[in-house]
Amino acid sequence: MLKRLGLLLIICTLAGNVLAGTADNDYTLYLVRHAEKQADSSRDPALTETGKERSQKLANWFRDKTITDIWSSDYVRTRDTAGPSASQLGLQLNIYDPANQSVLVRQLSERRHNALIVGHSNTIPELARLLCNCSIADMEESEYERMIVITISKGETRVETLMQSRLMP
Repeated sequence: MLKRLGLLLIICTLAGNVLAGTADNDYTLYLVRHAEKQADSSRDPALTETGKERSQKLANWFRDKTITDIWSSDYVRTRDTAGPSASQLGLQLNIYDPANQSVLVRQLSERRHNALIVGHSNTIPELARLLCNCSIADMEESEYERMIVITISKGETRVETLMQSRLMP
């Protein structure tokens, strides 16, 4: 009887630790600028062939990252950058307003899921700053390589900057 009680206590302790771990909700956010866009004069240009290739490489790279949410601003270039990842992972795109990033920050903080967020050179650094409350360099209009990775684990926030060409040869 004492052995059973001890075993039950161990099982309850382990279950409590597992539940506490999931309540902690560690998650990672991957912030990228849309891939290379057409150099036409339209307000909403499509991706170039190079941009389409980058989007597919991103999709392949994200395949094993346990992404459960994909967010995109409502522009052709951002949707088309996020589209291959969403398709490969069987997820729908969540559309956000890049002019109101505080709403997205709140949603990401509440959901606590691994997520890919696709935005623009003038919005991704600011979004990262809002999420990590830290210093993030601005992006140049010609910059497509940088991926900002924000990991929240056990209440701590870690920020990494990765170069896509090093991740996806």
